[in-house]
Amino acid sequence: MFWLVSETKTLKSVLLGDSLRSWLACKKKIMGSIELSEEKTYTQPRKSSLPSWKLTAREILATKTQNYFAQTKRSKNVLMQMAFSIGLGSVWRFPYLCHRNGGGNFILMYFFMLCLFGIPLLYMEMIMGHWLRVDNIRVWKQLVPWLGGIGYASILVCILISLYHSVIITWSISYLGNSFDNSLPWNQCPPVKTINVTDLSCLRTVSHQYFWYHSTLSASGHIEEGVEALVLQLTLGIFAAWCILFLIMITGLKTSVLILVFTVFLPCIILLCFLIQSLFLEGAIASLRHMVATELSAWASLDLWRQAGGHVLYSLGLGMGTTINFSSYKAGEDNYIQVASLMALVNLGTSLLVTSIIFIVLGFWATTSGPTCVEKSVSKLMKLIKRGVLPQDAKPPEDILLLPPLDYLEWVSHLPQHLQNQIIRFSPSCSIKAQKGKFMEGPGLAFAAFSQAVSLFPGASFWAILFFLILVITGLNTLIRILESITYPLQNSISIFRRYPKLLSVFVCLGGFLGSLIFTSHAGSYVMSLFDDCLVPLTLIIIVAFQNMALAWIYGARRVREEIFGDLGRLLWSFLTVLWCYVTLPGLLALTTISLMQLYQTEPPYYIAWNSSMSQEVKQPYLQGTLSWVTFLSVLAFLPIPIYPLQHWWYLQDHIASDPFEKLQSKKMPLVPPKPWPKHGMKSQEGNKDSSSKRRSLSLTRGLNLNSWRRFSLPLSSQSSSWFSLPIMNSLSTLSTRSFSLPVSRQVSPALTPIDNSDQHVKTKDENQQGNSVP
Repeated sequence: MFWLVSETKTLKSVLLGDSLRSWLACKKKIMGSIELSEEKTYTQPRKSSLPSWKLTAREILATKTQNYFAQTKRSKNVLMQMAFSIGLGSVWRFPYLCHRNGGGNFILMYFFMLCLFGIPLLYMEMIMGHWLRVDNIRVWKQLVPWLGGIGYASILVCILISLYHSVIITWSISYLGNSFDNSLPWNQCPPVKTINVTDLSCLRTVSHQYFWYHSTLSASGHIEEGVEALVLQLTLGIFAAWCILFLIMITGLKTSVLILVFTVFLPCIILLCFLIQSLFLEGAIASLRHMVATELSAWASLDLWRQAGGHVLYSLGLGMGTTINFSSYKAGEDNYIQVASLMALVNLGTSLLVTSIIFIVLGFWATTSGPTCVEKSVSKLMKLIKRGVLPQDAKPPEDILLLPPLDYLEWVSHLPQHLQNQIIRFSPSCSIKAQKGKFMEGPGLAFAAFSQAVSLFPGASFWAILFFLILVITGLNTLIRILESITYPLQNSISIFRRYPKLLSVFVCLGGFLGSLIFTSHAGSYVMSLFDDCLVPLTLIIIVAFQNMALAWIYGARRVREEIFGDLGRLLWSFLTVLWCYVTLPGLLALTTISLMQLYQTEPPYYIAWNSSMSQEVKQPYLQGTLSWVTFLSVLAFLPIPIYPLQHWWYLQDHIASDPFEKLQSKKMPLVPPKPWPKHGMKSQEGNKDSSSKRRSLSLTRGLNLNSWRRFSLPLSSQSSSWFSLPIMNSLSTLSTRSFSLPVSRQVSPALTPIDNSDQHVKTKDENQQGNSVP
């Protein structure tokens, strides 16, 4: 007995010793792994002799460096969005719309719609891109699969916008090329070989307007004339523009912070210099007063509402997919309501700055036209005669200033040919003819006005080169963002473009160049007005209305608010969700109705054309054949929205039609349980942390008829993210599965989330084996 007790104690000591030794060995391994991880973390091994404050300083330095790079990324993202907001919409489009609609009336209406429509919808696109982290096509396939065609419609609209945006860059390139002359060509009439005895049109208007229509555009009289003939210099310019865009796309140039600062702040500085210089012109204060003057009766104009609402969407890039795509792949966390408000504020400030300069120039033209221009011309002629530049025969009559301005033109027309040429060449840049109406209302207003503003500076050629170079860079920056909205989603959707991205760039740039040739014809500026005034605003309004309806009402604004709080840890401002549901959507539907009424009313819309015989702009109505092209292109842009669900419905019918044959085969063949779907969707991406979400998704789908699921569903390799792949009776139920499957993986559509049916298959297999064993 004593021997048994002693042996037991010895065994216990041995076991305790072994356990102690094993514990010490495990401790040694753990400490070794910790030291190894610390050596990998720090470039130099930690030493016990180092004081603790040095290690704290290293950690502080690393934290500061990390915060610095994060802040740099945020600043770069904000600057990129600001550069897009200071685009052609602010510098080129806003001024002539404001001038056409009476100045202050349009400004007040634009500000009103910017606050109620622009900022909430811009915030909606920003938060959607950051939340789902997918491109503009896949974001709607995930939220509302049967409206997955919205992304494709946005791509078609971007194609239409890119076509006529390229011709605006071409106009800037043309002015940039003419800026290298010592004497700017738009400051006086063109060479006299183009003017005969009876044609004194250059003296009837300002030389800047004449240069725009005759030298730059070679414009025809109406939109149906000269479409088949191309202007050589514009064709070469648009070829150069698309070549530059192609080089940028294939090289993938990275935009640095310095270039962004140059793109954002330098245009504002130059525009501010132009404004200060323009304030010294005649009639500057009166022009600014006219710009801010408002009439409440003008708010009854439906066309004013249509143009202001359309420009809000156009200037902020809403409905184009640019904001969603940019927010999906950019790094850093931002307060998007502040970013959206900042973009809107920068856009409005730049637009008002440019519009102020243009209104001052227009006021200067109106002040110096008529009798004032005749006085300037006579004074200049007398000085040239005294200096011996002109002969005495060019001296005007003494009572010429007492006669009407048109009598001065009649006197010039009776002079010999060589004297006419010299007088026209040295005439000042003002209009002899008294202008009762507006000088310019067309899309070339910004180019003509800024060519006048540039001429006011000493060393005008340098300022002209600098300004039009910035205008070219601004146009390229805007167009690159639009082309990204075309190429980025297509690369993610089409495998061949993903493998060969340069091939897509070739197709986009070649197709863009060929499609833009219509705008380089003699009637190209009128066709561009048709696109810009009638086609693009209508399509943008309808697309944004579909987006707003899909998010706020079909998917549900409340559900979006809850899921964003669960995924991103931030709570949306409830006031914005109220605006999405009850303000922006009814407003967009009202704008759609107004746009359709303005397009198909009894009195057709008009465009601004150039009448060379009268030397002034005239309003020409669009013909019905021209408006039919607007209808055709609008329907073409919206085709993806109904075609996308019809396509999946057609595939569903094919699988239903093949179902009876499957039933016949199942009767002849023994029942073999199908293989479970591969588990590559949820488990491989998120791991164990998403097991609770997976269980909720499984519990939701266990009520479905699994046999009908396997029978009617499409193959998994088709990757079609649509609820039409489900059985008809259960298709609507998947609209609610998004709330369970989206937090798990934002890259996979809810309809494609694989369901783990392995337990069900095992159970079926066991039941079959038991059934076969029973005699």
